Amino acid sequence: MKKIYMMCAFALAALLASCGEKAAHDEHDHDVHHEAEAAHEDEHAHEGHAAGEIVFKKQDAEAIGLQTKVMQPETFSEVIKTSGQIQSAQGTETVLVATVPGIVALGETRFVDGTAVRKGQAVLSLASRTLSDGDVATRAQNAYQTAKKEYERMQQLIGDKIVSQKDYEQARLAYENAKVAYDAIHGKQSAQGVAVTAPLSGYLKNILVKEGDYVTVGQPLATISQNSRLVLRADVSEKNYAYLPFVRSAYFKTPYDDKVYKLDELNGRLLSYGKSSENNSFYIPVLFEFDNKGAVIAGSFVEVYLLGKPMEQVLSVPTSALVEEQGLYCVYLRLDEDCYKKQYVTLGADNGDAVQILSGLKAGDEVVTRGAYQIKLASASNAIPAHTHHH
Repeated sequence: MKKIYMMCAFALAALLASCGEKAAHDEHDHDVHHEAEAAHEDEHAHEGHAAGEIVFKKQDAEAIGLQTKVMQPETFSEVIKTSGQIQSAQGTETVLVATVPGIVALGETRFVDGTAVRKGQAVLSLASRTLSDGDVATRAQNAYQTAKKEYERMQQLIGDKIVSQKDYEQARLAYENAKVAYDAIHGKQSAQGVAVTAPLSGYLKNILVKEGDYVTVGQPLATISQNSRLVLRADVSEKNYAYLPFVRSAYFKTPYDDKVYKLDELNGRLLSYGKSSENNSFYIPVLFEFDNKGAVIAGSFVEVYLLGKPMEQVLSVPTSALVEEQGLYCVYLRLDEDCYKKQYVTLGADNGDAVQILSGLKAGDEVVTRGAYQIKLASASNAIPAHTHHH
């Protein structure tokens, strides 16, 4: 009987082991099937794209405002890159000076850089009542009235030849001088003193005095600038002197914004260029004049791109299309609606707005001009590795 029980137990154990092996085998087949399906789906997702190409969906491109440019040969100019300074044009600035001696007294006008003033507006006053010489306006008025009476008296006496011609001329000269001094301050007196008015409309800059300072006649107080017409001065190295006769225009960039200012768009014109370098300098000045249609600040230092001889049949891209990678430059080409490719390029002349491409691109290539860095970021996550799929 024991033998029968033992044989039944062995048969049951063998049956259970067989079922377990079948389940494990079925589960293994199921996992392999799913892995094959996933690989097939991944290959299908990449179908139509070659190795190294970058997928960037159309809706993502529209969201970032991606823009492209189709490469076509164009005219480009030789460029001399240098530095320079913005200066005020002749006739657009004047120096505000003290018309009388006195102590500076500020009124309602803010006496600070950038304050707008109108022609004839009182900018400040000069008080002299507390000075030992007395009030300038009162003294000028008294001197004028005295000289006028003396001159009128001499006019009556000269006819009867009671006074000499010399005495008459001296009286006339004293009267005219007193009248000039009186007219200079007449109508400008106030409780604060004699007002100093703006000779033209513009903006205050270069403030040289403060309230309470004593000033003498003719002493500069501030500068009034209209800032409507400016001068671009570019300092060019002597080694580029031979190129200066071909310079026709210029672009420049300021340190306080990213905008490239083009003189062609600012009614600009070339004034002159130096025929020799200045004393103690190895640079030759080149001067342009232009309308200040933007927010260009006179006195600021700028990067200057002088435009020379035109070059025909040149491929160029906007500077926004370039991406730097460890000293090398590349652009991104649009291959189709959702596919892009990185392309290294060799750069030539740079005018601050666009760059000449010496190699790496050909006519017909569609280059990303806006959104290149977003494509670069996308390439770090979804660049397609090399595989055996062929188009």
